[in-house]
Amino acid sequence: MSNSTVEVKLNCGRILRVDAVAPEILRLRLDVDGNFPESTLVRYRIIENALQQADAVCAEQADSVEIKTSAGTLRVNKHDGSFAISTAAGKLLTETVKPAWCSPEDGFGAAFKILSEEKFYGLGDETREQINKRGHLAGIWVRNVACYAPATVLFSTGGWGVFVNSTWRHYFDVGATDPDILQFGGRHGEFDIFLLIGKTLPVLLERYTWLSGRPALLPLWAYGLNYVCNQQVDARGMLEDCLNFRRENIPCDMVGLEPGWMSEYYDLSTEKKWHPERFYMAPWAPKRENFTGAVEHLGFKLSLWLCCDYDLSFEEERQAGQAVAPERGEPASLHPDDFEQDEHFGHVPLRMDKITKPEEPWFEHLKKFVDNGARAFKLDGAFQVNEHPDRCWGNGMTDEEMHNLYPVLLNKQMSQGYRIHTGQRPMIYTSGGYAGIQQYSATWAGDTGGGPKVLTSLINHGLSGHSNTSCDMSVFAADSIHFGFLQPWSQLNNWAYWRQPWFIPAELREIFKFYARLRYRLLPYIYSMAYQAHASGMPLLRGLPLACPDDPAADNITNEYLFGDNFLVTAFNNHVHLPSGVWFDFWTGRRYDGPLDFEYELPPRRGGALFVKGGAVIPLAPVMDYVGQSPWEELTLLVYPDGDSVFELYEDDGGSLDYLQGKAAITRITSRRTASGRELAIEPRRGEYAGMPGRRAYKVIFLKDGDVWNPDAGDSENKAVNVIEDAERLKPVTVKPV
Repeated sequence: MSNSTVEVKLNCGRILRVDAVAPEILRLRLDVDGNFPESTLVRYRIIENALQQADAVCAEQADSVEIKTSAGTLRVNKHDGSFAISTAAGKLLTETVKPAWCSPEDGFGAAFKILSEEKFYGLGDETREQINKRGHLAGIWVRNVACYAPATVLFSTGGWGVFVNSTWRHYFDVGATDPDILQFGGRHGEFDIFLLIGKTLPVLLERYTWLSGRPALLPLWAYGLNYVCNQQVDARGMLEDCLNFRRENIPCDMVGLEPGWMSEYYDLSTEKKWHPERFYMAPWAPKRENFTGAVEHLGFKLSLWLCCDYDLSFEEERQAGQAVAPERGEPASLHPDDFEQDEHFGHVPLRMDKITKPEEPWFEHLKKFVDNGARAFKLDGAFQVNEHPDRCWGNGMTDEEMHNLYPVLLNKQMSQGYRIHTGQRPMIYTSGGYAGIQQYSATWAGDTGGGPKVLTSLINHGLSGHSNTSCDMSVFAADSIHFGFLQPWSQLNNWAYWRQPWFIPAELREIFKFYARLRYRLLPYIYSMAYQAHASGMPLLRGLPLACPDDPAADNITNEYLFGDNFLVTAFNNHVHLPSGVWFDFWTGRRYDGPLDFEYELPPRRGGALFVKGGAVIPLAPVMDYVGQSPWEELTLLVYPDGDSVFELYEDDGGSLDYLQGKAAITRITSRRTASGRELAIEPRRGEYAGMPGRRAYKVIFLKDGDVWNPDAGDSENKAVNVIEDAERLKPVTVKPV
């Protein structure tokens, strides 16, 4: 064995295997015979870095074993397998209060001591009642509405975290039964966990997403507005909606169809077709002359609703290099004791579902719709979050092990299928999920609207490593519009209703337009923050415990979040808590010094408070109706007073997979105070990508206390300083206020 792996033979007869995956990540597995079967999440390559190795030193003593890495030490009691983990400097992070367990009779589990000051975050969209999970009992089982997308990771403010590597139904008891004990376990499955070491929540999040997958970087257009039509719409009605967005000057990039696009409503099969009357697809006509071509000509990307009950495990076993069950109707060998050899029994494998074709991957039948013009898919919760208690899956699993796994397999295969077929980034969005979902898909909060509990859900997602989150925006309240446009991606879903912005009351219609235009101006900022999430695991929507870990009020605030590095958003409540530092009201320009709590008075045509961090640089795109309407040859930079800051503007071609090979450009922009006032340094772009503008113009607007940038008024009245950047420029350009 390499020095990254240590097997400790315990006096109780079991074997504890410790793998140093990274200096800060230790994997612990407990077994009786030392076989250590590989977990499904690893075998199906959802946790791809689980098999990495780091140097470890093992020191054995009479009654204990110490495994040391450069980041910490794990001390194992050889008698019963209890253990403790400490930092490299010797600080105790956590220890078990009783030995971990694993057996067919008792299932698996472990119990840790909780320190008095510890707080815990994570578990994904498992509850929408709280963000600090101390005192909470969590059931890790995907359920419609109640538990759409749980994650099996928990982070402690004490500098450690635990990721339970299991898809079986299990639980976390975070001091609910005993306030001094954190316990997790399940009735079935193996003891297989990863212990994480990290001083802060952002560091722990970075290490967890390195292990379980970084958040996906969606196509640039996916960060605009997604509009979903009424379920009874036809092609003409959909195109009329698209035209109305353009006529009303409301920017929008994606138009979605609900299950009515199919000839059979809620068709689960691989035989689904376009509805022959509502969405007639002339087979002889080129795509540009069908309704999907008209959608593209108007600057929209088409999204199709799907539900799935297909047995995805056949394809996963194929990818894992394992044999799969025989095809339908294939003769099987006869048992030697079958003397009469009755051909009615036992020779043809039977499956409970009548949909799955074991030899055909699920995405295979969707390729024709992509070729017809579909650019995104919405995965409904129907069936993927349903229980199948009497089903035996193709990989041999019962539903007790497969149920939690199914949503992440569906999103994995959809994402991979689209990438391979098109060479483009997928926009797959789903309501169901599990650990690892962040690397494949975006999520929306399911059929639960867009109120305060949904905001708690999105914060919990972010605290569990998932960034591309959203919800169904309500258009009948200003606060819901405000929240709907200031989240990682935005969605307006009609379903069975008539929520088109041109049908809502005039005052709300103007508010909707304002926020839609504002979001599109902010796209360079949003996309740069989305790339930061992809690179580091730091989500776009950040709860205060993650963004301001030293703020004692952070745990009790669920109506606020940081939107990227520089914006603070409040929603559904006019009570504002500003963390320490200087903040500027984006609507009024007023300066505030935090920490500060106060009741906010909303200006007209606004749905909530929005603050900008002092010293921030905010890049703005030109006015547009949709992404790609024209190249971004000119950007506006809003420069806020107070403090020094750095913003890295990230750009790529917005759709292909080239960014994975580093084909992108980063512009470092530094704002600093000087003896004579303020200056901005714009460094040359580093890197290049297909379609990169050869020349870039900037309008730099230096704001003072009380200054307001109005997205509807244009930049001319803001005394902008114009800068022209040539692609060949080698030195920074320094800009000062006029």
